[in-house]
Amino acid sequence: MSSSNQFETHLDDDLTLLTETLEEVLRASGDPADQKYIELKLKAEQALEDVKSRVSQASDSYYYRAKNAAYRADDYVHEKPWQGIGIGAAAGLFVGLLLARR
Repeated sequence: MSSSNQFETHLDDDLTLLTETLEEVLRASGDPADQKYIELKLKAEQALEDVKSRVSQASDSYYYRAKNAAYRADDYVHEKPWQGIGIGAAAGLFVGLLLARR
């Protein structure tokens, strides 16, 4: 299983947990003096914070990998400029063809 696929699975699980917890909170009586309501609210807040943390970490990871890919591409173009021009032209042609089909 790829790391991206694992992230999506974990994110889906986290979002499901968060949704179920929040639905449980909404079904509760809502009485601020009710101990069960207080516990459910704390559980929902913790689940939300956990999901936010994981999404933030994943976002940082994707940014870092994209930045490294850009640096590698830049190094490649500096080492082999004509091949870089050829790849850029091919990519431009491909994108142009895709846009023309719409």
